[in-house]
Amino acid sequence: MKINNIKDVFFDLDHTLWDFDKNSALTFEKIFSLNNIEVPLQEFVSHYEPINLKYWKLYREGLIEKEDLRFVRLNETFQAINYKIEEHIIYKLSEDYITYLTSFNYLFENTHDILDYLSLNYNLHIITNGFDEVQHKKLTNSNIIKYFKTVTNSEMVGVKKPNPKIFKYALNSAKANISQSIMIGDSYEADILGAKDVGMNVVFFDTRKTKISEDVIQIDALSALKQYL
Repeated sequence: MKINNIKDVFFDLDHTLWDFDKNSALTFEKIFSLNNIEVPLQEFVSHYEPINLKYWKLYREGLIEKEDLRFVRLNETFQAINYKIEEHIIYKLSEDYITYLTSFNYLFENTHDILDYLSLNYNLHIITNGFDEVQHKKLTNSNIIKYFKTVTNSEMVGVKKPNPKIFKYALNSAKANISQSIMIGDSYEADILGAKDVGMNVVFFDTRKTKISEDVIQIDALSALKQYL
């Protein structure tokens, strides 16, 4: 069933278009090799992913600073796999991680196809909590920046999703009407509830097929957007 009267489509970036987990794992493989760190990659990544999400939640809530986030998520992961490592090496790895992360640019399946499709009839935009210098490189290196009229990140605004200020800032930058705008993202708290709170339409992109109680459009593949837009 098509959602009528939409003119502006806002996307989250990480875990929605840009395959963060896959690119992150490849980055760790690269920087561990460069720094002669011998750890079982899959075991490390399986611990890192939930730890990273935990600290990103704290970062969204303003309870941790960017530089602390970059260190503690690695430090806690090494502790979880009982790998002894000196702090200065963790700091070096945290810097290398940011340096090499955007050299891998796998997107979710059908990303280019759906952006080609949507760009014919809608204005497309990005709203992301990611770091400014990194997100711009992701969009550029993955060759999708050309699709977006505006890109809003939390460092520009000074607040993070789900804070209503970032959605209002993005809407204002896009000169978009709230009732004619829709937000598509993977974080139920940051993207879906945040956008709904300011009156936007929403689509929850969730490859894990999480059960939610609220009546929200939920998809597990980007191609499914063609049913609604």
